[in-house]
This record gives sequence, C-alpha cells and structure tokens, in this order.
Amino acid sequence: MRALAAGDQTALGRLAERHLNWALRFVERMVGERAHAEDLVQQAFMRVWQAAERWQPDARFRTWFYRVLHNLCLDHFRASGRMETEALDENLTDGTPNAEAHWLRAEQQADIREALQALAPRQRAAVVLRYYEELSQAEAAALLGISESALESLLTRARSRLRQRLLPTLH
Repeated sequence: MRALAAGDQTALGRLAERHLNWALRFVERMVGERAHAEDLVQQAFMRVWQAAERWQPDARFRTWFYRVLHNLCLDHFRASGRMETEALDENLTDGTPNAEAHWLRAEQQADIREALQALAPRQRAAVVLRYYEELSQAEAAALLGISESALESLLTRARSRLRQRLLPTLH
C-alpha cells in the first residue's frame, strides 16, 4: 500500500496477484455467483487504489481488504433486494456411474450453496470467514466489527438454520 500511495504503477498489480484468488473465493461464497463476485472484487481493488494515500501503515491490509469486500457484498444485497442462488450445472447427465457420482456431489454442493445464500448476510459472512476462509474467532469477529461472543451467536444461529435446510436433503 505504501508503494501504491507513493505512485508505484505496478503496486496495485502486485497486490492483486497476492490477494485476488482468496478475495474471489470469499465474495463468490458470499454472493453465490462468479460474475457478481468478479465485479465486486474489481470494485474493491478500485477502492484500494482510491484509498492508497489515506492508508494507515499500522493496519493489516488483508483485514482491511476483507472489510472492504464484506461491505461491498452487503451493498450488493441491499441493491438487489434478494438473496442470489446459484443454479446446478445440468451438463453432467451422460449416465455413466462416474458422471452420476459427480452429478450427486454437484447437487449436494448446490444444496449447500443455496442454504448458505438463504442465511442473513451477517450470518453468511460469519460462516464464510470462520469455516471457509478459516480465520480465527478473533480475526473473524474483528473483521465484522463485533465481539467474539456475538460472532459465536451468529455462528450458532447460522449452523441451526443450515441444519434445518440441509437435513431434509440428506434423506
């Protein structure tokens, strides 16, 4: 960030190389659609570029960038007024046992994605940060701007809702 603030034209590219993959993963899990995730991550990197001069060197970039991404996801939810779900890929129907197993796995993953998308945005963010991104309880809570006990409460409610939605699909 210091290099970017100093006018280094290649600094944003280096930041993108380092952070693009995990940022896309996080946002895609939040919004449920790759195209929206790519747009939101691009907006996030624009915000990085715009905020470079105001960067506080004592802050961790990754934590700050998670926050930017999370806020953009919340803005996306507000603007769309609905939860997005990802459709199951229907190209896996050639009838072979391997294709059938692959289709079943894809269907289960689609059920999980759909259940995740049905969570309230803060619950979804807590689940994604804690379980998918594997942040510690303290890191996830700090990123969301809440206490660790509030994070645990969000996770407890989220697990309960996920269980309610997913148990019927297992039978």
